[in-house]
Amino acid sequence: MNTPRTLLSLSLATMLAGLSFNALADASADDATAMVKKGVAFIKANGKDKGYAEISSKTSQFKKEDLYLVVYGLDGTVHAHGANEKMIGKNLIDLKDIDGKPFVKERVEMAKTKNTFWQDYKFTNPESKKIEPKSMYCEKLDETVVCGGIYK
Repeated sequence: MNTPRTLLSLSLATMLAGLSFNALADASADDATAMVKKGVAFIKANGKDKGYAEISSKTSQFKKEDLYLVVYGLDGTVHAHGANEKMIGKNLIDLKDIDGKPFVKERVEMAKTKNTFWQDYKFTNPESKKIEPKSMYCEKLDETVVCGGIYK
């Protein structure tokens, strides 16, 4: 029998389940790390052309909620971009975030001395369309750096 108290409990449970689901919708640091490793393995197994095309595809296996991959050459040129294919071929070495941080230059400099690293900066979240703090996990692959980031 559904009493008012039972209905209230069910309503609260439904609301809390919805909140939990929404909280889990954003990608995690583990998701970013796993996706970058999967992307690097895919490029190694299938070659750069096929790898970059898959990363940049609108139906890419390398997209999950607000997480996507990007590949930069160590000169700052975008080779693949999971959120904005218009960036492919552009050199973004001088691109700065809202605080003036030259994050692409910093990223490629870090890739020259480290095989894996995390980098923090601010960037527009493709889902919320707002500038948010972002952490990017990156792995060096030959003369490129493959990265996937999470919004905080």
